[in-house]
Amino acid sequence: MIEPGEREASAPVVRVRGGTIATSDDWLAVERPLEIRARAGGEERVVSTTMRTPGDDRLLAAGFLFAERVISAVAQIRALQSVDEDTVVVELDVAGEAALQAAQRSFLTNGGCGVCGRLSLRELLAVPVQEGGDRRPTVSLALLQELPETLRAAQETFTRTGGLHAAGLFAVDGARLAVFEDVGRHNAVDKLVGARLLDGQLPQRDAILVVSGRASFELAQKAAVAGFGTMVAVGAPSSLAVETARQAGMTLIGFARADGFNVYTGAEHVEGIESKHG
Repeated sequence: MIEPGEREASAPVVRVRGGTIATSDDWLAVERPLEIRARAGGEERVVSTTMRTPGDDRLLAAGFLFAERVISAVAQIRALQSVDEDTVVVELDVAGEAALQAAQRSFLTNGGCGVCGRLSLRELLAVPVQEGGDRRPTVSLALLQELPETLRAAQETFTRTGGLHAAGLFAVDGARLAVFEDVGRHNAVDKLVGARLLDGQLPQRDAILVVSGRASFELAQKAAVAGFGTMVAVGAPSSLAVETARQAGMTLIGFARADGFNVYTGAEHVEGIESKHG
């Protein structure tokens, strides 16, 4: 029996290792649906139902609405409440209500879905241009090589289950600002964005977003909306993620490892290669 709010659960397994067969218990990452409901103008409706790892649900709801551009400022949120273990209700002001109606979306997402339910291709591909591109900091080679392992070391639940994605935010001096885990990579980013939004820390051009998987278009767009100056991915970026980063004025790093990485956009903001690249 999985209790509400639990992030891990155990299950009996048969382990086969070489010629040895044994029974034991294994830890699993918990996956449960979260219903995000918006209340505006006396009406309430479901905005999204997403599969997530329980915990930080209010942050996930706020980050989702902001990163998906349903709202544009934390001031549009009048109230944010977890009404039960799998439901969050967000009360919006008049401006938020108008934005919600304009979005015209109510959809089911899974852990790998970031654009499900979009009605307009034009809306989907719109990329916010980040202000203050000249204020994007220069990041050192050494730090970029260290960040993936730093993120990995902060993944407490992944260490036990091996089943979660992570999104971390770091300062240019390497200080860890926030780390969130979830079965859905988009949810992990939404939780992080929600936390910074509610703390009044967005946009944050001098911050580095690090994700444990690949750099998809959806994640690059969420990073652009949040105003992060640099995005680092352990995996590969897609062509549209690169184009999104370029249009947004964001530095994009892929295949980040201890022994190197690829710079897809913003090489002039990576210390040690800016002059060679130019």
